[in-house]
Amino acid sequence: MNFVSIIMGSKSDYEVMKNCANTFEKFDVKYEMIVSSAHRSPERTKNYVKDAEERGAVAFIAAAGMAAHLAGALAATTTKPVIGVPMKGGAMDGMDAMLSTVQMPSGMPVATVALGKAGAVNSAYLAMQILAITDKELAVKLREDRLVKAKAVESDSASIEVRL
Repeated sequence: MNFVSIIMGSKSDYEVMKNCANTFEKFDVKYEMIVSSAHRSPERTKNYVKDAEERGAVAFIAAAGMAAHLAGALAATTTKPVIGVPMKGGAMDGMDAMLSTVQMPSGMPVATVALGKAGAVNSAYLAMQILAITDKELAVKLREDRLVKAKAVESDSASIEVRL
C-alpha cells in the first residue's frame, strides 16, 4: 500500500499540519502522521523512515521550525522525495526555518513549500502530484480540482466585476 508520511518536529506543529492531513483525506490519499525530532529523537526518526519505506511510503513531508533540520535529516536517510514545510515561530518568525529548509547541499534535495497553512496544503498537493505519476485516478481528481478552483475564480469575479 502506497502512502505519504507526515513527520512533525514538534506536537505544536499539528495545528498547521492538520491542513495537510485534511487535504489528503479530501482526495482519499493514505497518510501517516507522527512527531519525531531530528535533534531530540534522531534514532526514532531514522528508524521510522526505514520502516515507513519498507511499508510503502512514497514521499515524506517534514514540518519543522527554527533550525528546521528535520527535512534535511530525512533527505539524508531516504532517496524518496522529501517535502519541507517551514514552520513559523522563534526569533525570526519562520525565516530561519525557511532558510534551513531550502539551503540543502548538492545531491540532498528537499522541495520547500511556503510557511504555515499554505505550505501544509501545498505539501499535500505536491506529494499527490508525485503519486499521480503512476495513479491515473488521482491524476483525474487533481485535474478536476483545478477546474473547480478556476470556476470559483470566475464566479468570484462575476459577483463583483465591472468592465467597460
